Amino acid sequence: MASHPNRRTVIKNILAGTAAAGAAGALSSFVPEVKEAEEVALKNNINHSVCRWCYKELSLDELCAAAKNIGIKGIDLVGPKEWPTLKKYGLDSPMCNGAEINLTDGFNDPQYHATLLKNYSEMIPLVAKAGYKNLICFSGNRRGKDDETGWANCVKGLTPLLEVAAKHKVVLVMELLNSKINHKDYQCDRTAWGVTLAKKLGSENFKLLFDIYHMQIDEGDIIRNITDNHAYIAHYHTGGVPGRNEIDDTQELYYPAVMRAIKATGFKGYVAQEFVPKQADKLASLRKAIQICDV
Repeated sequence: MASHPNRRTVIKNILAGTAAAGAAGALSSFVPEVKEAEEVALKNNINHSVCRWCYKELSLDELCAAAKNIGIKGIDLVGPKEWPTLKKYGLDSPMCNGAEINLTDGFNDPQYHATLLKNYSEMIPLVAKAGYKNLICFSGNRRGKDDETGWANCVKGLTPLLEVAAKHKVVLVMELLNSKINHKDYQCDRTAWGVTLAKKLGSENFKLLFDIYHMQIDEGDIIRNITDNHAYIAHYHTGGVPGRNEIDDTQELYYPAVMRAIKATGFKGYVAQEFVPKQADKLASLRKAIQICDV
């Protein structure tokens, strides 16, 4: 009969087993790093895009080539002068810009309506002619206006443009921005505010851009707000909270769950990466973000 192991032997065996398991775990943790540089087939449940401004150190050609290699289908926030470059690479322009004045002077203030009417009336046909659909717009800052005044002014400014948008099958998409950190005093800073405006307008040619980063800062409850209000959302942006950097485990949101919630709504539009990479290899960060969101 074999003798019973003593306490020292048992502990030694446990430690040896733990070390082996730890080594196996450490080895497996390197697997995603190895695959990161390889071509990875995407599931195509999410249409991926990336925002141009986050990669200013790259030429548009360089960004387009990298996006194509990663499996990204579009480049966000570019205007007519840049569309030919996107077309050269077979990329979409899922969220066009160029008609807005800026982020602070928007549709909630009648003094800007004439300029906005001109800008958007000219841009909407260009968007349609290029074969695109979404054109970004902004509420502008409150500057002392209460919600009712802001909604009323937006309705007044947007209504004539929605007739033009409907004619050209273009959607005006108002972005939700946080007013706590990045865009102090911005009025369309909550999902409920944007949804109320959409209901007042009552048009399929007006929707919201749900920026996950901004809404995590101002209201949280991201998955519930997406699930409850997805009918009014045309587009999504990402970003790590806090800091608007990588969307990996260095920040507080778990993006795979958010993406699964978006997918569950039947969403067929685009999710665009709008984080500013901190890592030296910015394109590696972008590739990793796409893999995180590819549910």
